[in-house]
Amino acid sequence: MSRSTAENVESDEAARRKAGHHMWILCIVGTAQLMVVLDATIVNIALPSAQKDLGFNDGNRQWIVTAYALAFGSLLLLGGRLSDLFGRKTAFLVGLVGFAAASALGGAAANFEVLVTARALQGMFGALLAPAALSILTTTFTEPGERNRAFAIYGAIAGAGGAVGLLLGGLLTEYLNWRWCLFVNLIFAAFAFAGAMVFLHDREPGQRPKLDLPGTVMVCAGLFGIVYGFSNAETHGWSAPSTWVFLLVGGILLILFAWWQSKASHPLLPLRVLTDRNRGASFIAFLITSAGLFGVFLFLTYYLQLSLNYSPVKTGLAFLPMVIALMISAQIATIMLLPRIGPKPLVPTGMALGAIGLVWLTRLDANSTYAAHILPPLLVMGLGLGLIFAPAMTMATLGVEPHDAGVASALVNTAQQVGGSVGTALLNTLATSAAAAYLASRPHTAQNVAQSQLHSYATAYWWSAAFFAAGTIITVLLYRRGAPTVDPNAEQVAHV
Repeated sequence: MSRSTAENVESDEAARRKAGHHMWILCIVGTAQLMVVLDATIVNIALPSAQKDLGFNDGNRQWIVTAYALAFGSLLLLGGRLSDLFGRKTAFLVGLVGFAAASALGGAAANFEVLVTARALQGMFGALLAPAALSILTTTFTEPGERNRAFAIYGAIAGAGGAVGLLLGGLLTEYLNWRWCLFVNLIFAAFAFAGAMVFLHDREPGQRPKLDLPGTVMVCAGLFGIVYGFSNAETHGWSAPSTWVFLLVGGILLILFAWWQSKASHPLLPLRVLTDRNRGASFIAFLITSAGLFGVFLFLTYYLQLSLNYSPVKTGLAFLPMVIALMISAQIATIMLLPRIGPKPLVPTGMALGAIGLVWLTRLDANSTYAAHILPPLLVMGLGLGLIFAPAMTMATLGVEPHDAGVASALVNTAQQVGGSVGTALLNTLATSAAAAYLASRPHTAQNVAQSQLHSYATAYWWSAAFFAAGTIITVLLYRRGAPTVDPNAEQVAHV
């Protein structure tokens, strides 16, 4: 064997080892991301059983969801920056172990207070884990083809996680009990932890920047105010003074935070992360999509269970075709189309398909069947979401310097969380008002009450469609034409 042939063989073997190593990293961070995303919906299915078991009232039930959202949403930017400062593997492992421990505490909860505390701790450690996972992906997969394949899978997980949570929550609640909706995280975490110990390696930062403490306080308090304000609107209504106080204070703090970032010597969120048009458009796409997506997951779940009397498991299975369509669409969009035509045609088309699917859902009534009336719009929605999530996930972190990868990743998660909180509060309020208006001039017979619920769901779908329609216009205007490019002089060193 000649020397050149031997060198080629060694080179091919090294390439295979690297590809295998990277595939394991994708499995590890994908598992962690799935655990965090599905936890936003898996507990919703378990809530009625948990309420009956622990004996808390309807007013307290919302706090099981809100405690997670508040901690997760308000601490994400801090969690992202901590992974930049102290190493992504360290942040990933701490977040993973903390999330698993909080899940075990919640699963073993003997009363409402312990369960709420566990959910808040889940959110806190999730705010460290989610940005670390995405930033590991960003700094590991730097070659264009490899990166596109990785982000196609990761984006599909981010988009489908909510529906997977509904299915898994239904299965666990029906065949085991509600506590397994929390205990199941220990299985995910054990796999991800073992893999992370073997395949992830922190590189010691050359010079650790200082943490922006004033910026951290402002953005955490501001995001807390926004998320709590919208959660409060959902439970206490828009007329409650506390709703507007929290929203107003949160908004002012976020404006002050933006001003401070232009002055701070070590900003928590460097403005260079936001100035790229494709990146900014991607953050907005996540915000809008997450707000509108609750029109599917939340109200279609109500419709299937309350109007068509589906079981939790059957409800979860009903969403499965949408998940499959999303995953196929994400693969095609990110691997085949994004490198050739860029995000401008893809994300706006996905937004338009989302709007079409939601308008289609407004036609559902008490006599609708799954195959003829529910499945087609779900497939359209799945195809649209695949065109949004995976390309937007790729563009949101493309070209980010490694020492900013954590905070850029946190912005993706923050946009999703804030969008979800805004969407849930607005759509719930609009749906409730629509049901009340429908019954205002009609007798409260069982038939009219059932029809008022259908009317409220249709109202939510119309507004969700409006979110996606607005997203279509905004992303058409903001995204650049052409295939994505990266500054060749930018630092693109793979280190996790």
